[in-house]
Amino acid sequence: MDKKLHEGHRQRVKARYLREGLDAFEDHQVLEMLLFFCIPMKDTNELAHKMIKEFGSLSGLFEAGPEDICKRCGVSENTAILASLVPSLARRYFKDKWRDKPLLNSSLKAGEYAVSLFAGRIYEAFFVICLDSQNRVNYSALVHEGTINEAPVYPRLIVEAALRHQASGVILAHNHPGGSLRPSQSDLEATKRIITALEAISIKVIDHIIVAGDRYTSLTERGLINA
Repeated sequence: MDKKLHEGHRQRVKARYLREGLDAFEDHQVLEMLLFFCIPMKDTNELAHKMIKEFGSLSGLFEAGPEDICKRCGVSENTAILASLVPSLARRYFKDKWRDKPLLNSSLKAGEYAVSLFAGRIYEAFFVICLDSQNRVNYSALVHEGTINEAPVYPRLIVEAALRHQASGVILAHNHPGGSLRPSQSDLEATKRIITALEAISIKVIDHIIVAGDRYTSLTERGLINA
């Protein structure tokens, strides 16, 4: 009887997903359905509540390491790996969706592309997006990934990345995990140093995008870079 009850509940949840998609689901219901695929024949609703409560949010759970999830939630390695895969899968999805050499000929496209680079990243990171002469992406180089609120930027690394990937121009991009889109004084100073370093080898900095979650701001649009 218990087995049939679980089967019936799972089928109803899946049917709802097929009918409505995930938008109408609560966070615990999203996780509950995800757990169907690694925990057979067991009520995953209570476990979903427990796991989200342990990490404070669904995103907090997905951003945790597998070992931490195992230890704090008492789940199997398979379950922990599945949960922690979500942010990386999202980045791969966005990367594939953009395809090879996307055209970034506006701050809007540059911002949307930059947001996709930082999906699920909980630490500050800095990318240099290398463009060809037609403003198509040659390569997006991760030049630094640090702890929260600390991303020292070394112009030498950016120059090396730009040369290695034959950039005619670059778009700089980094994230603010704390959620603020306001460029700090250190952001502005780092941008000036990088512009000076790249000018010396005739490579133009077209924009610097700051990302916070699914939002972004463009220093070029703010008039802080002469495009």
